Amino acid sequence: MKLTKHEHACVVLEKDGASIVIDPGSFSSGAAEIIAGADAILITHEHFDHVNEAAVNEALAARPDLRVYAPAALGGMLAAHQDQFTAVAAGDSLTVGSFAVTVHGSKHAVIHPDIPVIPNVGYLIDGSLYHPGDAYFVPEVPVSVLLLPTSGPWMKLGEAADYVRAVRPQQIVQIHEMLLSDVGLGLAGNILGEQGLTGLPLAQVPAGQSLTV
Repeated sequence: MKLTKHEHACVVLEKDGASIVIDPGSFSSGAAEIIAGADAILITHEHFDHVNEAAVNEALAARPDLRVYAPAALGGMLAAHQDQFTAVAAGDSLTVGSFAVTVHGSKHAVIHPDIPVIPNVGYLIDGSLYHPGDAYFVPEVPVSVLLLPTSGPWMKLGEAADYVRAVRPQQIVQIHEMLLSDVGLGLAGNILGEQGLTGLPLAQVPAGQSLTV
């Protein structure tokens, strides 16, 4: 499948004429254009950096065939388009075109004990590529390509390395990197890359560019 990386946690997956957008958030300046070509939108959780509420609702209003899959907590955000929204939870399966999607995990990583933990799910696409959202949940199935968050108030690079070791993918692609400076990106590549703690090259794909996975 073709993976196109957009800002932060947003990726587009394309295969056999079908397209899925995962986490088109407010850090993606072109969220509306990114969504425009999608057959479905998958959202891991309700934080603004993972879902651009205005862009998603506008797309749903313009395209009655567009579907959104997300935790039930997002139902209120998308209430004007309930017939296009499907709540998902761990253990669910769905099909988008020729894509087979399974849902894993249930909770966002802890940011601080004083901040409530919200629902968060991860999506495994075609039994191969896994987008964890804001959590280091380890699926109980093999993962070939892991989309690896490398910045955020809920994580540190040592935890990211341990997550890769636990999942044991064949390939890692960086996501959730917008809080890193150029120096931070270099540090993440050194610590999490092939010569660092994971033994795997960390693919750092610029926004708008693609690779085959």
